[in-house]
Amino acid sequence: MSTRTAAPPARLEARVDLDALRANVRRLREIAGPARVMAVVKADAYGHGMVPCARAAVEAGAAWLGTAVPEEALALRAAGLDVPILTWLHAPGDDFEALVRAEVDVSVSGQWALAEVLEAAERAGRLARIQLKADTGLGRNGIQPHEWPLVVDEAVKAERAGLLEVTGLWSHFACADEPGHPSIRAQLTRFHEALEYAESAGLRGRLRHMANSPATLTLPESHFDLVRPGLAVYGLSPAPELGTPAEHGLRPVMTLRGRLALVKWVPAGHGVSYGHTYRTGGETRLGLVPAGYADGIPRAASDRGPVLVGGRRYHVAGRVAMDQFVVDFGPGGPDEHGPAAGDEVVLFGPGERGEPTAQDWAEAIGTIGYEVVTRIGGRVPRVYVG
Repeated sequence: MSTRTAAPPARLEARVDLDALRANVRRLREIAGPARVMAVVKADAYGHGMVPCARAAVEAGAAWLGTAVPEEALALRAAGLDVPILTWLHAPGDDFEALVRAEVDVSVSGQWALAEVLEAAERAGRLARIQLKADTGLGRNGIQPHEWPLVVDEAVKAERAGLLEVTGLWSHFACADEPGHPSIRAQLTRFHEALEYAESAGLRGRLRHMANSPATLTLPESHFDLVRPGLAVYGLSPAPELGTPAEHGLRPVMTLRGRLALVKWVPAGHGVSYGHTYRTGGETRLGLVPAGYADGIPRAASDRGPVLVGGRRYHVAGRVAMDQFVVDFGPGGPDEHGPAAGDEVVLFGPGERGEPTAQDWAEAIGTIGYEVVTRIGGRVPRVYVG
């Protein structure tokens, strides 16, 4: 009879619960109904791993997938995902022909984009699929109101000539995560005006969508035919003011955890990490976590990032370095029982075991949960469960 020893956990790993992601998508479908759900999987699915998360989202009923850049959309097609995909961030000279051939919907935010898509469709000998994006007040991508009639008319003309199909009309909120912000109502009004012109020009019955995660959760009048949740798919709340994930019926998908690389006793007044911005106040145990800003741990978390070890919360002591940071476990002598090398350290997770959440990290360093999860680096393995 042979025995097998289980491999120890990685020094640092992002555990991604695909069952939680599926449950989140199903919950978002309930909230949005009868509108359908586009799961936004840009930025490597907000750091969670694009292809596994996209597959799980589709399994749970996501009707569309959304990406920012063309390479993401083409990677989804190469992975065998054949659901409708919209991609929206392009620059002149991008490979629109590849998108046309892959039957990816291309967002058009200006005349140059429409012209390049038409040229790509001619080269490919295939019908292009486009969606027209209106800038209703965000001030980023999108067609300004004074240009909207011109681009719409050109798109209608091209569609009637059999060169393309306009599959959708859309826009994006600036402040949907700030309940009651006056821009929300103003943008909805402008979007309705844009839709009215497009429909009068001949684009009736096209897919209409505007709602991101916060609008999906709190603005049912913005749901139209489709909603585009991103962060909410991964079980995070887009803003504390809108409620916790649990209050929305969502569960965080990622747990970032690792192992202590070293625990040692040091005397009072001992400097910790670069610059000695932290010195021990007394005899104490220091724990070394083998994770740093090269892994996506923010340097801004120096002296404040929370972690869970042995059921207790601690904070980063001293500066976060490229590959490691230190935790002060408090007073103790060399023979006193406490955390040891190899023990689990949880940086963030759902919070159900008392561990910090991504929102806790965001508040500690003055940012948003989006940045916390998307910045987890490529050398951190994603371990998929569910």
